[in-house]
Amino acid sequence: MYETHFGLKESPFSLTPDTDYYFSYADHQEALNVLLVALRMGEGFLKITGEVGTGKTLICRKLLNILSDEGMVTAYIPNPYLTPSALRYSLAEELGVEYPMNIGGHRALQLIYNRLITLKAEGRQVILLLDEAQALPEETLEAIRLLTNLETEKSKLLQVVLVGQPELDEHLERPSVRQLKQRITFSHAIHALNPEGCRGYIQHRTRVAGHQGNTLFNDKALEWLYRGSRGIPRLINILAHKSMLAAYGDGKGRVDKVHVRRAIDDTEGAALRHNSLVRFWQSLFGRQALATMRGRG
Repeated sequence: MYETHFGLKESPFSLTPDTDYYFSYADHQEALNVLLVALRMGEGFLKITGEVGTGKTLICRKLLNILSDEGMVTAYIPNPYLTPSALRYSLAEELGVEYPMNIGGHRALQLIYNRLITLKAEGRQVILLLDEAQALPEETLEAIRLLTNLETEKSKLLQVVLVGQPELDEHLERPSVRQLKQRITFSHAIHALNPEGCRGYIQHRTRVAGHQGNTLFNDKALEWLYRGSRGIPRLINILAHKSMLAAYGDGKGRVDKVHVRRAIDDTEGAALRHNSLVRFWQSLFGRQALATMRGRG
């Protein structure tokens, strides 16, 4: 809707995890580097955690692209709320294993093992990447651990990357899955962007979308974007998109703080925090003082 108005070839703030828009923020790049180094070393179990909306799925997509370019075989399961049998069938399908209907779990595992042996003989590593891993049932976590027992005398046949919300760490604290936790050799926690990272993120995405010249968001707009999003990329995308719609509706060529504040008030995750701050300051200073402070902002 507003792309032509702002000189863009496409919308820069889609919620789809498009790797063309991957922003090499220090914390996110460190997570990616940890994964790449550990996988290239042949480590068996890796773990990445981060709050909702911090960019975990985009990192997964970026990782898959890099591994594919390096000739590695990847099996990506984005929704692992599966029974152990369903997980084995999903892995078999990802690896191109054909199996008859109603095959037993033991037979499916044998077919997977045979496929892994074949790929190993071809000199190819196999990586199983499980997104939203905090949703894994306990019995499925145990099935994953058993899958990593598939090995030759010198190396693992299957490497596993668990990517999930912080609840994943809580699940791994249970005594019943302590054997799996002990096998995790490398882990990294992703955090929200800081104010400078938020600014760089906005500028990066608008440039990729085709914008040339000065930033589309002025300094006050960027400041309020950070306040409203708390540095969470998904919220930044939502607020930036709505802010640009507001600026477009006003016929403005740049986004100002007033447009961002409208977006914050229209976005549930951000508006809740914003309104709670309003109530807090009102309780301390009263409505008139708050209005004066807003005018200075």
